[in-house]
Amino acid sequence: MSDMRQRPIDPPVTEEQLIAVTIGKPIVLNSPIELQPYNPQWQSMYATLEAQIRAALGDKILLLVHAGSTSVPGLSAKPVIDMVLAVSDSADESAYAPPLERAGYVLRIREPDWYEHRMFKPPVIEGNLHVFSPGCEVIDRMLKFRDWLRINEADRKLYERKKQELAARTWKYMANYADAKSEIVNEILVRALGAA
Repeated sequence: MSDMRQRPIDPPVTEEQLIAVTIGKPIVLNSPIELQPYNPQWQSMYATLEAQIRAALGDKILLLVHAGSTSVPGLSAKPVIDMVLAVSDSADESAYAPPLERAGYVLRIREPDWYEHRMFKPPVIEGNLHVFSPGCEVIDRMLKFRDWLRINEADRKLYERKKQELAARTWKYMANYADAKSEIVNEILVRALGAA
Protein backbone atom coordinates (compact mmCIF):
# COMPACT_ATOMS: atom_id res chain seq x y z
CA MET A 1 0.00 0.00 0.00
CA SER A 2 1.16 3.46 -0.76
CA ASP A 3 2.12 6.09 1.78
CA MET A 4 -0.16 8.51 -0.05
CA ARG A 5 -3.62 7.38 1.03
CA GLN A 6 -5.46 10.51 2.10
CA ARG A 7 -8.28 11.14 4.53
CA PRO A 8 -11.22 11.38 4.25
CA ILE A 9 -11.14 10.16 0.62
CA ASP A 10 -9.33 6.94 1.44
CA PRO A 11 -10.29 5.42 4.81
CA PRO A 12 -7.89 3.04 6.56
CA VAL A 13 -7.77 -0.40 5.02
CA THR A 14 -9.55 -3.06 7.02
CA GLU A 15 -8.28 -6.63 7.06
CA GLU A 16 -11.24 -7.68 4.91
CA GLN A 17 -10.46 -4.97 2.35
CA LEU A 18 -6.79 -5.93 2.29
CA ILE A 19 -7.66 -9.57 1.67
CA ALA A 20 -10.11 -8.54 -1.08
CA VAL A 21 -7.53 -6.51 -3.05
CA THR A 22 -4.54 -8.81 -2.52
CA ILE A 23 -3.77 -11.45 -5.11
CA GLY A 24 -2.69 -14.46 -3.10
CA LYS A 25 -2.60 -14.18 0.68
CA PRO A 26 -1.54 -10.93 2.36
CA ILE A 27 1.84 -11.22 4.05
CA VAL A 28 1.41 -11.25 7.82
CA LEU A 29 4.20 -9.42 9.65
CA ASN A 30 3.21 -9.34 13.33
CA SER A 31 6.44 -7.44 13.91
CA PRO A 32 7.97 -3.98 13.91
CA ILE A 33 9.03 -2.45 10.59
CA GLU A 34 12.71 -2.43 9.65
CA LEU A 35 13.93 1.05 8.72
CA GLN A 36 17.47 1.56 7.46
CA PRO A 37 19.52 4.74 7.21
CA TYR A 38 19.47 6.30 3.74
CA ASN A 39 21.52 4.20 1.32
CA PRO A 40 22.83 5.81 -1.90
CA GLN A 41 22.60 2.33 -3.51
CA TRP A 42 18.83 2.72 -3.56
CA GLN A 43 19.23 5.02 -6.57
CA SER A 44 21.15 2.38 -8.53
CA MET A 45 18.64 -0.28 -7.48
CA TYR A 46 15.89 1.92 -8.90
CA ALA A 47 17.91 2.35 -12.11
CA THR A 48 18.12 -1.45 -12.47
CA LEU A 49 14.37 -1.81 -11.98
CA GLU A 50 13.64 1.08 -14.34
CA ALA A 51 15.72 -0.58 -17.07
CA GLN A 52 13.79 -3.87 -16.60
CA ILE A 53 10.42 -2.11 -16.81
CA ARG A 54 11.41 -0.01 -19.83
CA ALA A 55 12.67 -3.14 -21.61
CA ALA A 56 9.38 -4.90 -20.84
CA LEU A 57 6.95 -2.10 -21.67
CA GLY A 58 8.72 0.29 -24.06
CA ASP A 59 6.40 3.02 -25.32
CA LYS A 60 3.52 1.81 -23.13
CA ILE A 61 5.21 3.83 -20.35
CA LEU A 62 3.77 7.31 -20.00
CA LEU A 63 5.58 7.99 -16.72
CA LEU A 64 8.02 5.97 -14.64
CA VAL A 65 9.61 7.47 -11.53
CA HIS A 66 11.26 6.54 -8.26
CA ALA A 67 8.96 7.56 -5.40
CA GLY A 68 8.63 6.88 -1.70
CA SER A 69 11.21 7.27 1.03
CA THR A 70 14.06 5.52 -0.80
CA SER A 71 13.91 8.33 -3.37
CA VAL A 72 14.63 11.03 -0.76
CA PRO A 73 18.34 11.48 0.03
CA GLY A 74 18.98 11.53 3.77
CA LEU A 75 15.71 9.84 4.76
CA SER A 76 15.68 6.47 6.49
CA ALA A 77 13.33 3.96 4.90
CA LYS A 78 12.24 0.39 4.53
CA PRO A 79 14.71 -1.06 2.01
CA VAL A 80 11.95 -1.32 -0.60
CA ILE A 81 12.12 0.63 -3.86
CA ASP A 82 8.74 2.24 -4.58
CA MET A 83 8.07 3.20 -8.20
CA VAL A 84 5.17 4.90 -9.93
CA LEU A 85 4.20 3.82 -13.43
CA ALA A 86 1.53 5.52 -15.54
CA VAL A 87 0.08 3.58 -18.47
CA SER A 88 -2.79 4.66 -20.73
CA ASP A 89 -5.36 2.71 -18.68
CA SER A 90 -4.30 0.93 -15.50
CA ALA A 91 -7.60 -1.00 -15.49
CA ASP A 92 -6.61 -2.65 -18.80
CA GLU A 93 -4.15 -5.15 -17.34
CA SER A 94 -3.96 -7.07 -20.62
CA ALA A 95 -2.10 -4.11 -22.15
CA TYR A 96 0.82 -4.12 -19.70
CA ALA A 97 0.70 -7.01 -17.20
CA PRO A 98 1.83 -9.85 -19.53
CA PRO A 99 5.14 -8.16 -20.49
CA LEU A 100 5.82 -7.32 -16.85
CA GLU A 101 5.03 -10.88 -15.80
CA ARG A 102 7.39 -12.25 -18.48
CA ALA A 103 10.08 -10.04 -16.88
CA GLY A 104 9.36 -11.70 -13.51
CA TYR A 105 7.04 -9.08 -12.00
CA VAL A 106 4.13 -10.45 -9.94
CA LEU A 107 0.78 -8.69 -9.61
CA ARG A 108 -0.03 -8.56 -5.89
CA ILE A 109 -2.61 -5.78 -5.47
CA ARG A 110 -5.65 -4.90 -7.59
CA GLU A 111 -7.68 -1.93 -6.30
CA PRO A 112 -10.36 -1.01 -8.84
CA ASP A 113 -12.07 1.25 -6.29
CA TRP A 114 -8.90 3.24 -5.51
CA TYR A 115 -7.91 4.97 -8.77
CA GLU A 116 -7.65 1.57 -10.53
CA HIS A 117 -4.35 1.05 -8.68
CA ARG A 118 -2.32 -2.07 -9.38
CA MET A 119 0.87 -3.06 -7.58
CA PHE A 120 3.51 -5.49 -8.84
CA LYS A 121 6.47 -6.96 -6.97
CA PRO A 122 9.69 -7.11 -9.01
CA PRO A 123 12.03 -10.08 -9.13
CA VAL A 124 15.28 -10.07 -7.09
CA ILE A 125 15.25 -6.43 -5.86
CA GLU A 126 12.68 -5.68 -3.16
CA GLY A 127 10.25 -3.12 -4.52
CA ASN A 128 6.71 -2.06 -5.30
CA LEU A 129 5.62 -0.96 -8.77
CA HIS A 130 2.46 1.15 -8.36
CA VAL A 131 0.49 1.45 -11.61
CA PHE A 132 -2.01 4.23 -12.30
CA SER A 133 -3.53 5.97 -15.32
CA PRO A 134 -2.21 9.40 -16.38
CA GLY A 135 -3.70 12.38 -14.59
CA CYS A 136 -4.37 10.38 -11.41
CA GLU A 137 -4.23 12.75 -8.44
CA VAL A 138 -2.33 10.16 -6.39
CA ILE A 139 0.67 10.48 -8.73
CA ASP A 140 0.69 14.23 -8.27
CA ARG A 141 0.47 13.93 -4.47
CA MET A 142 3.23 11.31 -4.32
CA LEU A 143 5.63 13.39 -6.40
CA LYS A 144 4.87 16.66 -4.60
CA PHE A 145 5.46 14.92 -1.26
CA ARG A 146 8.74 13.38 -2.49
CA ASP A 147 9.98 16.65 -3.96
CA TRP A 148 9.09 18.62 -0.82
CA LEU A 149 10.98 16.20 1.43
CA ARG A 150 13.99 16.51 -0.87
CA ILE A 151 14.20 20.27 -0.26
CA ASN A 152 12.67 20.79 3.20
CA GLU A 153 14.96 19.45 5.91
CA ALA A 154 12.59 20.28 8.79
CA ASP A 155 9.72 18.29 7.32
CA ARG A 156 12.05 15.48 6.26
CA LYS A 157 13.26 15.16 9.87
CA LEU A 158 9.70 15.43 11.21
CA TYR A 159 8.56 12.66 8.88
CA GLU A 160 11.55 10.50 9.76
CA ARG A 161 10.89 10.84 13.51
CA LYS A 162 7.24 9.86 13.06
CA LYS A 163 8.21 6.90 10.85
CA GLN A 164 10.71 5.68 13.45
CA GLU A 165 8.13 6.00 16.22
CA LEU A 166 5.53 4.06 14.22
CA ALA A 167 8.01 1.48 12.89
CA ALA A 168 8.91 0.46 16.44
CA ARG A 169 5.36 -0.81 17.01
CA THR A 170 4.19 -4.29 16.05
CA TRP A 171 2.08 -4.34 12.86
CA LYS A 172 0.06 -7.23 11.51
CA TYR A 173 0.30 -5.96 7.92
CA MET A 174 2.51 -3.44 6.15
CA ALA A 175 -0.69 -1.65 5.07
CA ASN A 176 -1.47 -0.89 8.73
CA TYR A 177 1.88 0.88 9.10
CA ALA A 178 1.30 2.82 5.86
CA ASP A 179 -2.15 3.89 7.05
CA ALA A 180 -0.73 5.00 10.41
CA LYS A 181 1.58 7.44 8.58
CA SER A 182 -1.32 9.14 6.79
CA GLU A 183 -1.83 11.91 9.35
CA ILE A 184 1.79 13.13 9.19
CA VAL A 185 1.90 12.67 5.41
CA ASN A 186 -1.20 14.81 4.99
CA GLU A 187 0.11 17.46 7.39
CA ILE A 188 3.34 17.77 5.40
CA LEU A 189 1.54 17.57 2.07
CA VAL A 190 -0.57 20.61 2.99
CA ARG A 191 2.66 22.61 3.42
CA ALA A 192 4.13 21.21 0.20
CA LEU A 193 1.02 22.11 -1.80
CA GLY A 194 0.88 25.55 -0.17
CA ALA A 195 4.46 26.25 -1.20
CA ALA A 196 3.84 25.29 -4.83
